[in-house]
Amino acid sequence: MNDTQFTAKIHAPEIDPRHRHPKIFEVFDGLEPGEFMELSNDHDPRPLHYQFLIEREGRFSWEYLEQGPSMWRVAIGKKS
Repeated sequence: MNDTQFTAKIHAPEIDPRHRHPKIFEVFDGLEPGEFMELSNDHDPRPLHYQFLIEREGRFSWEYLEQGPSMWRVAIGKKS
């Protein structure tokens, strides 16, 4: 995954908490199949992963690139 080109990058702490998940899903939904976004956060985005599993089941890939303790980075891909 190190050579992945990211179509979009989001640093979650920069987004108002009440708009954070909707904005992430908006960016994801704008991806073309085969494209990836990078999400960075100051804590494990596990609740977001669960939301993806429910709302976008089978349509995404999720790979941790960095797992704390101060920064988490995830590559989220859109499947075709």
